[in-house]
Amino acid sequence: MPATTYEETDADFASRLAIEAGKILVGLREQMFADGASQWDVKDAGDAAAQAFLAQELHSHRPDDAVLSEEEGKTDQRRFDSNRVWIIDPLDGTREFSEPGRDDWAVHVALWENDAFGAAAVSLPAINAVFATDPAPPIPTVDRDRPRLITSRTRAPYSAVLVAEGLDADAVRLGSAGAKAMALVMGHADIYVHDGGMFQWDSAAPAAVAMAAGFHASRLDGSPLVYNERDPWLPDFIVCRPELAEPVLKAIWG
Repeated sequence: MPATTYEETDADFASRLAIEAGKILVGLREQMFADGASQWDVKDAGDAAAQAFLAQELHSHRPDDAVLSEEEGKTDQRRFDSNRVWIIDPLDGTREFSEPGRDDWAVHVALWENDAFGAAAVSLPAINAVFATDPAPPIPTVDRDRPRLITSRTRAPYSAVLVAEGLDADAVRLGSAGAKAMALVMGHADIYVHDGGMFQWDSAAPAAVAMAAGFHASRLDGSPLVYNERDPWLPDFIVCRPELAEPVLKAIWG
């Protein structure tokens, strides 16, 4: 059976969804801050609004595709028999979204098609930026004496400590996995290492965009990232400039 032809390419569709969901979130956030809403209410409203928009768009424009979403968890069982699965995080970095002035939160939209990424986009709505697999951003030129490692705001993963020490790297802290990975794409950092807990929707779109741009992305042991597994848990993640992949893995494993 021939593949379905859509009016929008999957890449354009992913970018549009990430951008438009981001606009909804920016407007909602501004209004709720102005109304004096609590951080918990801002988080909940953001998650719900972005999920509702993305779910409706996917249902309307890609009705035959399965969906794996943070907000819906494991509910779409079609994904186990589908060659096309959209893996989405409607609001990555809810904590940062709920804090006035922070811009390190994101929207993730990725298509896992026939055991590989078919398309993806990550938007950083607070800075009006979107990064996609097509057209893929180029790896930025950087000129630093020491590599810059980006890691969690709230904890220092042991792997990140090993990399920082092994490569004599400067450490920078940010929220949102999407914001961290896109910091590399923008040239603000060189390495992102995470261990200790993550789901497929946290890393899918960031990994797809980073790899399309030419960055190294893998599991902590260097093995490939595989998505649409039955268990959505995918606990560790590396993104780095390609020339740093071997030194990063050596720092972790010796």
